[in-house]
Amino acid sequence: MKLTVVGCSGSFPSMESACSSYLLEADGFRLLLDMGNGALGELQRHSGLYDLDAVLLSHLHADHCIDLCGYFVVRYYRPDGGRCAPMPVYGPAGTEQRLTVAHADLPHEGAMSEVFEFRTLTPGTFTIGPFTIRTERVSHPVEAFGFRIEHDGRSLTYSGDTGVCDALDTLAAGTDFFLCEASFTYGKEDIPDLHLNGREAGEHARRAGAGRLVLTHIPPWTDPDINIRDAQKVYDGPVEVAKAGAVYEI
Repeated sequence: MKLTVVGCSGSFPSMESACSSYLLEADGFRLLLDMGNGALGELQRHSGLYDLDAVLLSHLHADHCIDLCGYFVVRYYRPDGGRCAPMPVYGPAGTEQRLTVAHADLPHEGAMSEVFEFRTLTPGTFTIGPFTIRTERVSHPVEAFGFRIEHDGRSLTYSGDTGVCDALDTLAAGTDFFLCEASFTYGKEDIPDLHLNGREAGEHARRAGAGRLVLTHIPPWTDPDINIRDAQKVYDGPVEVAKAGAVYEI
């Protein structure tokens, strides 16, 4: 699997990065994990606008899904070749309604579903193209999912947005690559069931026996160097911070 960080800033875009969005490729199939603020522009550095095969949304906060409104315009009003056929978009219940309200000026009420085939996520296991996806509910104020994605004997776990929870340990058990949010700073913010700090991300990685930890969803007001150090205090494997444009082979 090839993973490209399209955007990794938490809550709102930074000067260096769009919000959450990750392009995962295998066997010629392109799956986008989340499409937050600014991601559509950055995506064009790594993929053609019409080359995605599916989108998988962890939850419906704007910093993870809002650029699908722009992507609707791209697919609905395609200047060459006519309107795109519906592409699968997997997300929590109410994804179509959320995007319809956010866009606010559709040609008609069902226009979103003309270019997106909305599929509702529930905890469980299913396939998207060549990928086997396991989903679990994680701890966040809205319905939110973490993902374990497997292909050809390798695994990637993406936390989405979450506080400390057993479901994340389950998803990440023995994973090769752990893409884990670390929004908060240890000792500064302590809000349960919202986000992780660097130390908590490291503790999840240690308990899971993850092969590699990449911290992501770090807002501009959080110091990533502190989060790396805090993670390294509790996890012995390699730790780094996601950066826009970074490419990983898993």
